[in-house]
Amino acid sequence: MRVVIIGYGMAGSRLAAELRDRGPDMKITVLGAERHRAYNRIMLSSVLAGKVRERDVEITEAAGHGIDLRPGVTVTAIDRAARTLTTDNGEQIEYDHLVLATGSRAIIPPLGIDANDLPDRVAVFRTLDDCRRILATASEARSALVLGGGLLGLEAARGLAARGLDTQVVHAVGHLMERQLDPAASAVLVRTLSSLGITAHLDAMAASVSADAGGVTLGLAGGRELRADLLVVACGVRPETGLAGTAGLTVERGIVVDDRMRTSDPAISAIGDCAQHEGVVSGLVAPAWEQARIVARVLSGGDPLARYRPLPVVTRLKAAGIDLAAMGTSAPTDGAEELSFADPVRGTYAKLTIVGERLTGAIMLGDNPAVGTVIQLFDRGTPVPVDRRALLLGRAIGIPAATQAESPALMPDAATVCQCNTVTKGTLVRCWRAGARSVDDVVAATRATTGCGTCRDAVEGIVDWLSTVDSAEVAA
Repeated sequence: MRVVIIGYGMAGSRLAAELRDRGPDMKITVLGAERHRAYNRIMLSSVLAGKVRERDVEITEAAGHGIDLRPGVTVTAIDRAARTLTTDNGEQIEYDHLVLATGSRAIIPPLGIDANDLPDRVAVFRTLDDCRRILATASEARSALVLGGGLLGLEAARGLAARGLDTQVVHAVGHLMERQLDPAASAVLVRTLSSLGITAHLDAMAASVSADAGGVTLGLAGGRELRADLLVVACGVRPETGLAGTAGLTVERGIVVDDRMRTSDPAISAIGDCAQHEGVVSGLVAPAWEQARIVARVLSGGDPLARYRPLPVVTRLKAAGIDLAAMGTSAPTDGAEELSFADPVRGTYAKLTIVGERLTGAIMLGDNPAVGTVIQLFDRGTPVPVDRRALLLGRAIGIPAATQAESPALMPDAATVCQCNTVTKGTLVRCWRAGARSVDDVVAATRATTGCGTCRDAVEGIVDWLSTVDSAEVAA
């Protein structure tokens, strides 16, 4: 079978690797518009902050083993009848099955600037090239404006502030990350950001942008103006569906797919940011990778009836000085039990939404030892403890903290350690028993830590524990 993948981002590269592992007899061609090796887009904020280098975010190549990888190639047309596609250099490529992993593009609000020809000192934050553009200006800048107070905007702001820039976030809504947080959590987050040198302007609608050799001026509705050396636009993304739409596939917000990730043409699938399943465009890496697994299982023949079932999504924002996990919904629900705790001085906020003894939503901001337990309860849909205080505060009232401390030995094997790749503690243990003897060995075998990276400490802790256990057994 000739499988062609359009898009060599996090979804396309994962699918290529999955197909290589599951269908060694397939002829796989991967076409990527970007000229770089595939990279972990989630880690770009760490590149901005100077915490990691570009090469540290590269994804291991899937080239070889029957994979023809072609970066820097743009597909201009799809002929569904002939099952061919045309590239920007005029080449025609035949396929038996085509997979669209075209991702998404940054949204530019109507501010009087051209998205295809941004002024100097203005950049979006989406790709590695965007990151390079930002860093080129930031190296000589003292101040920055970030337009957008969602997850991406806050990651960009934290990265710039970590480089010593006086950073301001401008957000049109009355509280930050409104899709994940409630106003009370936002208020705590605003205070935390302020302590990190980041000022937030809320209910601030941007109206215009002008740039000159001296800097950038952002005009707000009502006439107020903000000025800085650099403006980063992080107002969200839009699925890249142009190629699919021109080819006549069904497109709504994204490319419409069924449970097997097939489009309206059974010979074409779509995964990742560009795909819309049951009315939802996820825009997150964990669902994209699960979609890649489903397509690989179907195309390889290993499980032709495999179906995509969305898993509960946990949004993480973990930067120096900020630790946030949000899941489910924080909106009021009839019959729901809602509990919250706030300590703005220490930057801590916790909120739980419980329906029928099951956790349906949670916000955990700041240092809270119970965050792992909360995520596990949400993922599995298991009943919450009778004493909810243990979840809100990290320990039950009147019980010494030491008795609540989690050890890998006490963690059940079914506990999910890496949310992005659905890697459990049991998987890590089995990997160790099979011969892995370092964190790098475990990562290579399981892909744990290769998503958002927030589970790195947990994986290292489990590996350290396994090493200690083995040493003890040998000594005995």
